[in-house]
Amino acid sequence: MQHHDVAIIGGGIAGLSLASFLAPHRSVAVLEREAANGYHSTGRSAAEFTLRDNAPPVNALARVSHAFMAEPPEGFATVPLLTPRGSLWIGTTGKEDAVERARLAAEDAGVAVVPLTIEEAVRRVPFLDPAYLGAAYFDPDYWDIDVDQLLQGYARSARRAGAVLLSGAELLNARHDGRRWSLETSAGAITADLVVNAAGGWADTVAALCGVKPAGIVPHRRTAVTVELPAGIDAGALPEINEIDDTYYFKPDAGRLLVSPADETPCEPADVQPEELDVAYAAHYLEEATTLTVGRIASSWAGLRSFAADRLPVIGPARDNATFFWLAGQGGFGILTSPAIGQLAAGLIAGLPLPDAFAQEGIDPAVFSPRRLD
Repeated sequence: MQHHDVAIIGGGIAGLSLASFLAPHRSVAVLEREAANGYHSTGRSAAEFTLRDNAPPVNALARVSHAFMAEPPEGFATVPLLTPRGSLWIGTTGKEDAVERARLAAEDAGVAVVPLTIEEAVRRVPFLDPAYLGAAYFDPDYWDIDVDQLLQGYARSARRAGAVLLSGAELLNARHDGRRWSLETSAGAITADLVVNAAGGWADTVAALCGVKPAGIVPHRRTAVTVELPAGIDAGALPEINEIDDTYYFKPDAGRLLVSPADETPCEPADVQPEELDVAYAAHYLEEATTLTVGRIASSWAGLRSFAADRLPVIGPARDNATFFWLAGQGGFGILTSPAIGQLAAGLIAGLPLPDAFAQEGIDPAVFSPRRLD
């Protein structure tokens, strides 16, 4: 029977980023229930990198992560992980004050946002409806993330450091005998000194299998569709478009336009599928804000975004079992913060010093500890 210092449950971005940073210091196995890593949340993310649109502790993690994303280690990726995109923030008539407050807040934070007239906004996005727009500004600090390159980079670096990545290995049973964990999976049995719960929407399910008190991680369904762009529109030149109250967003995606109604519907962990009503809302918002008519949905899908009650990640040993480590609750920001969260979790597990950037950003690991949930 294989024995490892650490068994990571979940081969999404959380599990593989941790494996990448931890494997040089501990023997690691990653157990993924699906046939491919990143199948659920990671593989269905719109994946933009932003420095500001989350809670302050998460934004600090994003700032630490940006250096890694902008200049990954040599050999980590074959193409850049980040591509400049920018974001156009818009509000309809009646939301001018909300747009102005957001713009001023960004300026107060030292961000070089650009206020736009309605005509200037339409020049950036020619199919916006000027009759809909009340106000707009442009934020340059948005990037597209090449999620596949990022995920595969973590996987390669973990393997190079000796990690074992097991697919089709669903956790079926777990028992701790006071010395080590015995894990029964659909791909066989292994033992480990420490179990890391990086199971995303299934995090509380994994905790229950291990006899650990749940952390209250709730998965939420989010929907996205793609539609064809009008002839003559250069998708590569378009910014992401965000509604000021987060009612919807749309952005270029593989030559089409990705549209999401920004839904967050609590649900059971599952291979979620888009609901017809949410698909209809996506089309409605696009037609309301633009001159486009949605005649056909080219594709649609849904993914899981999982949160703790306070919407901060849960990182650290379980309150009731120090040999069970939480790495969950990263809904909506798990990909963009994965370099920082992977390093933070690896440091906590292996007793490693964190890079100076963590102290410079004022990051306190206790803010993310499961103990805050007591």
